Amino acid sequence: MTAVDAKLVGQLVAQARASGLQLTGEGGLLGQLTKLVVESALDGEITDHLGYDHGDPAGRGTPNSRNGTRSKTIVTDVGPVEVDVPRDRDASFEPQIVRKRQRRLNGVENMVLSLSAKGLTHGEISAHLREVYGADVSKQTISTITDKVMDGMAEWQNRPLDPVYPVIFLDAIHVKIRDGKVANRPIYVALAVTVDGGREILGLWAGDGGEGAKFWLQILTELRNRGVEDVCMLVCDGLKGLPEAIGQVWPAAVVQTCIVHLLRASFSYAGRQHWAAIAAALKPVYTASTESAALERFYEFSEEWGTKYPAIIRLWENAWAEFVPFLAFDTEIRRVVCSTNAIESVNARIRRAVRARGHFPNEQAALKCVYMAVMALDPTGTGQKRWITRWKAALNAFDITFEGRLTAGRK
Repeated sequence: MTAVDAKLVGQLVAQARASGLQLTGEGGLLGQLTKLVVESALDGEITDHLGYDHGDPAGRGTPNSRNGTRSKTIVTDVGPVEVDVPRDRDASFEPQIVRKRQRRLNGVENMVLSLSAKGLTHGEISAHLREVYGADVSKQTISTITDKVMDGMAEWQNRPLDPVYPVIFLDAIHVKIRDGKVANRPIYVALAVTVDGGREILGLWAGDGGEGAKFWLQILTELRNRGVEDVCMLVCDGLKGLPEAIGQVWPAAVVQTCIVHLLRASFSYAGRQHWAAIAAALKPVYTASTESAALERFYEFSEEWGTKYPAIIRLWENAWAEFVPFLAFDTEIRRVVCSTNAIESVNARIRRAVRARGHFPNEQAALKCVYMAVMALDPTGTGQKRWITRWKAALNAFDITFEGRLTAGRK
């Protein structure tokens, strides 16, 4: 601001204080300023539309002219404000700052979307706007605002993708959906690391519990049709039918089971008093230098715990083919692909939004909530910068290990 601007603002605030005028709220200083600014902008718009200023003799005899104003109350960040919208005689004027039938300035819509992405219900958002801004926005209006994001979601879900990704992480968030009866349903999130080390969420898909090779083949084929020609590694939680589908879509991709999920599944078969001992006994298996060394350590684990917990042994044997691939790589790659931890921060934000809702009336409502949470993940871009820094060493190792397959993605 210039010195003149600051001086003018100071005078306005001083006059408001002297007359007992509140800064915010109905009839407050900010509301009056908003009214002046909006009406001034509307007057400029109709002047541009007609081609002459108010009272200008040049307008005499023209086929169209000003035709008074009509009052309209709009909801703004500082509360409801009544503005006078100018009209023209042939009703061809289309205001832009406050469009016809528009009752909210964009700031309010952005606020509603932001609060919804943080997990507030429509009723909580309505109460918040009424309490803080004195704006009466109904739950139905809030629903209408948030429904607009579905158009953006459809475009986002079908956008073109990069030709190559070093790693794609697949994980699921379980939400309660009332479809006849309330039931847990998975919503799958695909998070990719780009060839430059950035984070990109590729899409969201709702499952119905009947996932298998056919289900995953549809999703992976969709990603390929959107431009993904090659994936070096895909990390997941032993999802049924996924390895077979990957083999059909990207034959050269390496499928890696998340070690953290494998450990958690192991603990579910054991008594809590044995968790620490089992974790200590399994650590030499997944930190072994080679696959053969890991197999030896697993035999030792089996001899110690196999009689007491045979289900844990069977779990690891069934997952062995997807567990061992990362053992063939150097430390930099091992560190980033041995688990789906890269996606856990995303999942935590989504869970926070989902938990506040309890359950959803349908699949579309659940996807909308998750999508808004995903879009609000990194508003400042600092998270993306941290990702790029964290992945530099690993990407150098990927370039060497996968013999230049990332080069196509950098063109």
